[in-house]
Amino acid sequence: MIVGTEWLIEATGCDAARLRDETAIRGVLDAVIVDLGLKAVGSVWHTFPDAGGVTGMVALTESHLACHTYPEHGTATFNLYCCKTRPEWDWNSRLRDMLGAANVSLTRIERGEIEASSTATAGGDA
Repeated sequence: MIVGTEWLIEATGCDAARLRDETAIRGVLDAVIVDLGLKAVGSVWHTFPDAGGVTGMVALTESHLACHTYPEHGTATFNLYCCKTRPEWDWNSRLRDMLGAANVSLTRIERGEIEASSTATAGGDA
């Protein structure tokens, strides 16, 4: 049984100034939340000093949405996990528009479906 879907997103070639701007990063997460009809229940944000990036995590009734930015590398990483089926968000065009990303890659993982043959026990084979 699938209990959720997790998306791992890497955006590279982003505009460094936008990756340092907490307001810009909050705007990305807010757009995801609004567009997918998610419900935020709390958040934690931190902006690193000097030329550092931003890290943020929003707890959702559906699970969580997180972002870490690396302005020195022009990279932003996102993680969205939802326990309810949701449509795909257009990470590619939205991150190109909102962060100036040159490349966006996405990995989608269905969570909870485990085949009996791949089940391992703690401690290995005894």
